[in-house]
Amino acid sequence: MANQELIEALRAADAVQYGEFELSHGGTSDYYVDKYLFETDPHCLSLIAEAFAERLDGTKLAGVALGAVPLVAVTSVETDTPYVIARKKQKEYGTANLVEGRLDEGEEVVVLEDIVTTGQSAVDAVEALRDAGAEVNKILVVVDREEGGRENLADADIEMEALLSASDLLAGSDSDE
Repeated sequence: MANQELIEALRAADAVQYGEFELSHGGTSDYYVDKYLFETDPHCLSLIAEAFAERLDGTKLAGVALGAVPLVAVTSVETDTPYVIARKKQKEYGTANLVEGRLDEGEEVVVLEDIVTTGQSAVDAVEALRDAGAEVNKILVVVDREEGGRENLADADIEMEALLSASDLLAGSDSDE
């Protein structure tokens, strides 16, 4: 099963950690999925790109800066599909764009994201892309923490598809390490 292979790869990269962690939205959790450990691991990146590629149909890709940039880049190469980068905050120099890369008015875009907890950063990225003229209806995510992100994205008319859920990732793990 491809999901099991990805779960094992994330665990082997030590991307699943246990303890007490503060999350970006201010809450705490007894586990943490370290995106930087799996996004800098070539085996994990390859598995993620293959899994995302199976769910794509040639639609332009977008990655949320900074975390999803490695994911969108490797998936772009895997699928031979161009991508753009959605910034969380407008830079104050150069072009001052919120969306970097070539994007045509009305172009359909699928957003790639690493981890969704509340989904707020993904919603913000989709709004930036929509403001730039993109049509965005779907987001593909590596891990859904199952903490309301899917519902918040649905409220913004965005369908979310996750490669793994937190339940998948934590099932059968040794959390008492």
